[in-house]
Parts: sequence; C-alpha cells; structure tokens
Amino acid sequence: VQLQASGGGLVQPGGSLRLSCAASGFTLDEYTIGWFRQAPGKEREGVSYIGRSGGSTFYAGSVKGRFTISRDNGRNTVYLQMNNLKPEDTADYYCAARRGYRLIASAWMNEKLYDYWGQGTLVTVSS
Repeated sequence: VQLQASGGGLVQPGGSLRLSCAASGFTLDEYTIGWFRQAPGKEREGVSYIGRSGGSTFYAGSVKGRFTISRDNGRNTVYLQMNNLKPEDTADYYCAARRGYRLIASAWMNEKLYDYWGQGTLVTVSS
C-alpha cells in the first residue's frame, strides 16, 4: 500500500502547479483523500479534501478560490491544481487516504483520522 505525491517544484508568485497523488496496492475509490502541507518551522495543516466520488470537497480558507482538488478513480489518482501561488504556499505537500465515507467539514483536517500517508512533494514559490 503506497501513496505517491508528485508535481512539486519551483514556481514564481502568481504561477501554477498541479500536484498528483497516485495510489498503488489499493483501490483509491474506497478512500477519501486529504492534502496537507507543512512549511518550514510550522505545523502541518490541512489544505483540501475530497470524497470518494469527488462530489464533496473542502478547502482551507487560505487556498479557497485558488486551489482545486479533483480525482480520477480510473487512474487511481487525486490531483491538486494550485493557481495564483503565493510565497506563503511554500511547503512540503502530503496526501493522505482514509477508508470509508467522507468526513464532515469540521473533521477533515484531523490528521489522526487518515490511514495512509504519502511522502511529501516540495512546492517553492519564489521570484
């Protein structure tokens, strides 16, 4: 069972990146997925979340309107499209999977509720 996050890199402010979270060893459509990030010297925080079918999504206030989460269960992959990136978006980004029904809005940021975590992919926003 493995989650592989990828797509990070260096981008200028205002630019875009698309992160991918690919699952192997299990069927992703049985899991809801969260994206988290951890900036240097800061605690990890929730960024976005998507239900199993993709019909339910949540976003942190700091990224709402700029980031879009989506999933392609046929490809066993979840995406995070990040637009209008800001220097404060610089962080290691992680995806996490939770088996079962979707979490409610007040719970999806709780890291303890997730079963599997991928390694981080670094996003650096700088001119």
